[in-house]
Amino acid sequence: MNDTWAGADPDLPGVAAEAGAGLVCSHTGGLDPRTDAHRNSYGLLPHHVVDHALTGVLDLAQRAREAGIPADRILLDPTPDFGKNTRQSLLLLRNIARFAGAGMPVLLAISRKDFIGESVDATTPAARLPATLAATAYAVEHGVSVIRAHDVAETVDTIRMIGAITGEAEPLRSVRGLR
Repeated sequence: MNDTWAGADPDLPGVAAEAGAGLVCSHTGGLDPRTDAHRNSYGLLPHHVVDHALTGVLDLAQRAREAGIPADRILLDPTPDFGKNTRQSLLLLRNIARFAGAGMPVLLAISRKDFIGESVDATTPAARLPATLAATAYAVEHGVSVIRAHDVAETVDTIRMIGAITGEAEPLRSVRGLR
């Protein structure tokens, strides 16, 4: 189950556990569902959003474990753009390895997001594809293990290329210079 509103329904972990489902623990900064994050603040310094988001998803993961969800069925999602402005979302992405280092898989749903478009001045979702793929490559290289994407084929190729570059995957076809 993807709890994109960060525990707004306190019964959700129990329902997920009873159903045998996993749970995505996300961070929205304590906002109510469908709330605009106008002039939000996570502390005195800009980077405090990272600490706030990490603590928030880890607290939700602990509640999920207490409800009976096995640790291998819990994913962390710092949810860029949810309760965050563009600079805060970029800080989360820049520090995504901290989330990946918490011992649970990290999910990111950054495809076509506003922070992507604002970062490169791409005003339409379709124009955000190159920047989305760059952000996806960065995220995967820094430990993110699950990506939600609109442009699946392009995203898969991006992730395959990262694997080929890092040596974690072999090229799918290798004939150049081998004949």
